Amino acid sequence: MSAALVEVSGLSKSFPVRRGLLQSETAELRAVDAVDLEILKGETLALVGESGSGKTTFARCLLRLLEADSGSVSIAGEDLMAMSAQRLRQQRRNFQMVFQDPYGSLNPRMRVGEALAEPLAIHEVVPRPSRAKRVGELLDLVGLPGEVAARFPHEFSGGQRQRIAIARALAPEPRFLVADEPVAALDGSVRAQILNVLSRLQEHLGLTLLLIAHDLVIVEQMADRVAILFLGRLVELAPSTALFANPLHPYTVNLLSCVPTPDPAVGLPASVASEQPSRAIEMGSGCAFYARCPVARDHCRTERPDLLEIQTGHEVACHYPGELEIGHPTRAGNGTF
Repeated sequence: MSAALVEVSGLSKSFPVRRGLLQSETAELRAVDAVDLEILKGETLALVGESGSGKTTFARCLLRLLEADSGSVSIAGEDLMAMSAQRLRQQRRNFQMVFQDPYGSLNPRMRVGEALAEPLAIHEVVPRPSRAKRVGELLDLVGLPGEVAARFPHEFSGGQRQRIAIARALAPEPRFLVADEPVAALDGSVRAQILNVLSRLQEHLGLTLLLIAHDLVIVEQMADRVAILFLGRLVELAPSTALFANPLHPYTVNLLSCVPTPDPAVGLPASVASEQPSRAIEMGSGCAFYARCPVARDHCRTERPDLLEIQTGHEVACHYPGELEIGHPTRAGNGTF
């Protein structure tokens, strides 16, 4: 197994909840709750969870785009949390992010060539005389002709803009790339094209990729390992094949129950959780999934389960792992959540 490029320990982030006419603080929302995670060199790790589970907050804290409350993040052996602002600016070339919205992530007043040349200048990747050539190479990497460098973002489709955003993220030649739901805002056929671009570049450039995604079909196709996040807590981590073949956490079973199958004999997918979703501001000291779990016992409400390795490479935070299986489907789903 490859060594870890990224090591996360105890990463936590909370936000105040304000209510009332005076907007006084009444509660605390724990968006990321003591997450420990390693991302191996050259792998694609998918971070999966429903909306509001803390995926994007985790990614932003990971790259120090948002300051965490506590915890540590090490990339290539260097502690990001201990870096000065100047050192962090220098090291940002090694880790970059592709954002979900291709319409909001590009400056509408900058031509494409300028947007791609900017990180080359900031990080001094190539000298000024060579930047135009490098911009053309970056556009070629993502399947766009060099002449688009003279155009503005509004002249492109969503898929083309996302290609440009990927090219910009690759400009400083990073070792680690975070893709935050990079195809969520795109149409189905365009999604496949962008995912193919990411897969090809990841293999060609030897990138380590953290893929944040809703669509489990995409995750199964692209990810080497999968991390499941629920209300800011990591509840399951496993190789992709093992997780899809044998999910151990009831929440993972719930997610996979929503994935449709092409086999008509199997029927329609079902959901195992019928209660209203839990909220991070209402969690007690026990399991985060307690209120929605069909196999929960009384002590699940008061005792937080540790993330433990149950099978080789397969970790789960559950007092009763593997008790819940994907049952007979009864309700339709679309493979996302």
